[in-house]
Amino acid sequence: MQEASFTGLLRTIFIILLIYYAVKFVGRYLFPVFFNKLMKNMEKKVKEQQGYHEPDRNVNIGETTIDKAPRTHGGKDNNVGEYVDYEEVDD
Repeated sequence: MQEASFTGLLRTIFIILLIYYAVKFVGRYLFPVFFNKLMKNMEKKVKEQQGYHEPDRNVNIGETTIDKAPRTHGGKDNNVGEYVDYEEVDD
């Protein structure tokens, strides 16, 4: 039967601490970088699936284009219901 040595115990503790700090470093500094890159790629794929394209920014510099929404009927809508006159009844 083998006995555990003190140097083996220290080496195991050192390896555990090394792994702990490596995971902590990756989690704090490298994971956000990879996560942001992943999110930008996913956003790009979603935009491609929806048919979105960015307008050319170099074309027509200095020209302003305004797309107006179509006019809706601004008046009252007479089909909202029927007015019913009522009287209060006292008992």
